[in-house]
Amino acid sequence: MGWEALRQWGDDAARIERLTGGVANDVWSVRVNGRLAVARLGTRSDADLRWETELIRHLDRGGLTVPVPIPTTDGRLFADGLVVMAYLEGGPPETQDDWRRVADTLRELHRLTRGWPQRPGWRSSTDLLHAETGTKIDLGAMPAEGVARCRAAWARLAGRPACVVHGNPANPGNVRVTPHRVALIDWDEAHVDVADLDLVLPGNAAGLDGGAYDIAAQASSAWEAAVSWDDDYAVRRLAEVRAV
Repeated sequence: MGWEALRQWGDDAARIERLTGGVANDVWSVRVNGRLAVARLGTRSDADLRWETELIRHLDRGGLTVPVPIPTTDGRLFADGLVVMAYLEGGPPETQDDWRRVADTLRELHRLTRGWPQRPGWRSSTDLLHAETGTKIDLGAMPAEGVARCRAAWARLAGRPACVVHGNPANPGNVRVTPHRVALIDWDEAHVDVADLDLVLPGNAAGLDGGAYDIAAQASSAWEAAVSWDDDYAVRRLAEVRAV
């Protein structure tokens, strides 16, 4: 249906301006019920969107600032691949104090989601010690030596408790900071994994000790290489993962 689905949010719902989005989505500012919002059109399954929107509502109830979905006129949180979300003010983190606040927010996300079910079709980094595929990851497409390095990095996380990770919080564009709160946006990469993968932040703002930071950074580089393979970015991230 495409953008015609926006009519399900009301006759006056309208697109305003295209926003920067990921390769998998078309993202616009929109006006719904007379207020500014953000709409994201993609190709994710209903099961995937249900997982994401239920997660966001859970985090909102838990006190985090997140882009809460705005229901259609008949009460659905998404329709035909389209999600309409609250617009959140703020800018990217700029100072080390900003990033420390981001780390605190991430730790609250992790606390609120212990035991959360895995996103449909996804795998965690430690699942990939044995599995070959999961969502965008296909280890069979990578060089065998690179897979061995990635799995060695992920093996250092084995046995740690799992929770929801945002998936890309070190990207300043995925965070909105004001003097009063930190908001996490763009939950496309969120899934269940080991919390420290989210805490590889600029300037080690999460305050991980040397050993923990090295483990998390190596596992994060391996994940980014696998999930993006095989563009230039993925090749650079794989080069950061030490040889076995």
